[in-house]
Amino acid sequence: MIPAWIDGVLTPVEKLKAHQRGLRHRAISVFVMDGDAVLLQQRALGKYHTPGLWTNTCCTHPHWGEDGLDCAVRRLSEELGIVGVTPEFQLTAEYRAPVGGGLIEHEVVEIYTAPADRDLTLSLNPDEVAAVRWVSLPALRAEVADHPDHFTPWLRIYLDRHATSIFGQLADRSDPAQLRSSEAI
Repeated sequence: MIPAWIDGVLTPVEKLKAHQRGLRHRAISVFVMDGDAVLLQQRALGKYHTPGLWTNTCCTHPHWGEDGLDCAVRRLSEELGIVGVTPEFQLTAEYRAPVGGGLIEHEVVEIYTAPADRDLTLSLNPDEVAAVRWVSLPALRAEVADHPDHFTPWLRIYLDRHATSIFGQLADRSDPAQLRSSEAI
């Protein structure tokens, strides 16, 4: 059961039902970072929405009554085997996006970054993650601009609307429009 708002009241709801009804619900997203490099995951092909798409390091829904930070730490371990990192809260954002199959994500999401070294130990849960890769933030933003259909809707929203709040000054140096205009000089 995940926390969703029904008639303005936070209520435990089955995750699939929340997506089928487009209910506003709590979520977390984590970006594991090494400098300007982001660890991305490709969602497992068996996921019931957005299978095979690339996204931020980890994203999920807290259990009923679970703190966002505790959820972030738990899911980093469960999905990727990442332990010993300390996620840092960056912001709370809200978005609503179709994710295929008539399902809608309407999330109030706590977004975290977690500094780590690229050589951190990973143990991928194949039910959750098909692959991972490190990519620089400038390269990621350019890739998302060129091939948006390869990435989850929420990752595209984060980069488009919340990059500065998530990544700080790194976001300013990685804006594809700025990179392309500076390359033309």
